[in-house]
Amino acid sequence: MKLVGIVGSNAEFSYNRILLNFIAKNFKKLVDVEVLDIKDVPMFNQSDDQTNSEVIQNLNNKIMQADGVIIATPEYNHSIPSALQSVLEWLSFKIHPLDEKPVMIVGASYDVQGSSRSQLHLRQILDAPGVNAIVMPGNEFLLGEVYDAFDEDENLKDAQTAQFLETCIKKFIRFINVVKVIHAPEGMQDVSDTEDLYATGAIDTTVEGIDMSADDWLEQAAEATQAVEGNTYVKLNRGLLTVNQLNHFLNSMPAELTYADSNNQFLYYNHNMEKEDMLAGRRPEQVGSPLAECHPERVFSGVSWVIQQLRTGKQDVVRTQVPTHGPDKFVVHSYQAVRDDEDYYIGINEYVQDIQPIIDWYLEQTGQQLTGGGVDAVSGATSKVDTVAGATVKS
Repeated sequence: MKLVGIVGSNAEFSYNRILLNFIAKNFKKLVDVEVLDIKDVPMFNQSDDQTNSEVIQNLNNKIMQADGVIIATPEYNHSIPSALQSVLEWLSFKIHPLDEKPVMIVGASYDVQGSSRSQLHLRQILDAPGVNAIVMPGNEFLLGEVYDAFDEDENLKDAQTAQFLETCIKKFIRFINVVKVIHAPEGMQDVSDTEDLYATGAIDTTVEGIDMSADDWLEQAAEATQAVEGNTYVKLNRGLLTVNQLNHFLNSMPAELTYADSNNQFLYYNHNMEKEDMLAGRRPEQVGSPLAECHPERVFSGVSWVIQQLRTGKQDVVRTQVPTHGPDKFVVHSYQAVRDDEDYYIGINEYVQDIQPIIDWYLEQTGQQLTGGGVDAVSGATSKVDTVAGATVKS
């Protein structure tokens, strides 16, 4: 998700610039934030129209291309700086890039109350008809006594403050997704856009307090939950196995299994082989990550659509064939909804398998053949040829 952060001051040194840079650096696994300065933007003067100047058009284009905007404002005389006011006037004069654009407000100030008054004033300005931004309500991040808030590496000293800021960023991601659906053209609303692939929420089984993107998430989560391992017995619904037996049993499955919970957090896969030897490559350090970090952004829409089909019960299984493994394989990805005893969706079981050996074995055992269409001469089963991998029987 692409965001721009606007520094609300034209000063050479700005704590609000430091704050935005902190967001861009520390939450880059959640969002891609480009920090934009306003120090070269001229004072607004409608008699000297500079709408088409390079500096204003750069702001315009960056905002238009972004999914959302974060504005970091200091507080001067109970309000926003004149430089930020001037920028907003340029961006609501003849161009309107903030129109229906999701905006999050943060702010750093020397005062103990942070930039509370300037943030309130900024909300009013952004709500003006010429601006018409959609400002995320609540979640006010007010960084007071900012001169003592950052260490020498420009990181927030207080862990709880950094944690709260991360929570605000995650909520802004969800807010942006909701706005996308609300403001989609009539009849074009795509429920998949509401799917939170960044797993910014939490469910009953979420292990909180641990960075989902950490390479050692599994080790940290196991320690935090005092998870059992080794020869400890686990009572299952229909059996009793040790943890080691469970691992060996699942690893022996003739399919690659992957489990993600209803919060879209990737929690498990069953194979010990290297990523390049798998049909659907997985790495140990991916365990615990949000699904957004396990897929390229270009496929987010498709991933969200599959999850929505399963979550809403429109389909119990979604299957797709992946032809990139060569003509001697017929690799099928099956996505199975996992539901609890009360039929609530709790996750997704993806199992990936090359079914070509099964097809070959079946044909050898029965003496049947696949045809390019019509009816098989022996069994009467209709068959349909796949254009890439060969043929698949349908009966």
